[in-house]
Amino acid sequence: MEKPTVSVNILGQEYKINCPKGHETELTEAADYLNSQMQEIRTNSKIIGTERVAIIAALNITHDMLSSRKYARSNEQQLRELTSQLDSALTHTNKVG
Repeated sequence: MEKPTVSVNILGQEYKINCPKGHETELTEAADYLNSQMQEIRTNSKIIGTERVAIIAALNITHDMLSSRKYARSNEQQLRELTSQLDSALTHTNKVG
């Protein structure tokens, strides 16, 4: 089965990218996000060269992703602890009542 080709634009350059069927919107959103990050870096810094801009954007995006994962893991742990406390309280209430 042939994969659809999606055209994306990053810093004024068009790229045609093969994409699994049904994921075209996600690819377009990812490319738009990358493009906006790269444009922001290019506009707000003295970094010259598309490759360097891409590396800085990739590092920034990766940092954000890793920070989000840590935050999510912390929230999951807090949720497990609260669920455990709730279960204990409900068990105690059922024994007393």
